[in-house]
Amino acid sequence: MQIWTGLGNPGAQYAMHRHNVGFMAADVIADVHGFGPVQKKFSGWVQEGRIGGEKLLLLKPATYMNESGRAVGEALRFYKLGPEALTVFHDELDLAPFKVKVRTGGGLAGHNGLRSIDQHLGPDFRRVRIGIGHPGHKDRVTGHVLGNYAKVELDPLTDMLAALAAEAEWLAKGEDARFMSEVALRLRDPA
Repeated sequence: MQIWTGLGNPGAQYAMHRHNVGFMAADVIADVHGFGPVQKKFSGWVQEGRIGGEKLLLLKPATYMNESGRAVGEALRFYKLGPEALTVFHDELDLAPFKVKVRTGGGLAGHNGLRSIDQHLGPDFRRVRIGIGHPGHKDRVTGHVLGNYAKVELDPLTDMLAALAAEAEWLAKGEDARFMSEVALRLRDPA
């Protein structure tokens, strides 16, 4: 079993924030792959399902970003899984908007959700980094991260989320490079 966690903040006022793109990814994956109904568990919302031959639990922590590790830790302990079973979908300032990269381990880049998970589990979990771009100056980072996607960004956002969900089977199989390649191919503008 794998646990895929989308990071975000609960509440309608945060729904379209760039910081909530992890929640958005979890929702689209659940929809596209026909996951079961949402249940309240592990200080969050979970949906169970399969992608390819892999059994998955999608988790959206209800703890707010800064306490994400608490919910993730509860779920992993319940299923007696280690950090190698965890994949975290999160916003990434240091990637161009709508670019998707996967890596295991690494730094936290000032991301409070990742910091919380790292405090509970250590750094050795897989991350799906979803680019939100950098606003150019550090004084504008908070407003950018906690700002809503602009209207002109909604189509590329939808396309990127659809590509993530469509190619999720590669991620479930542990074929991270193939997943990134297939997502990038889907997002390439037709010549």
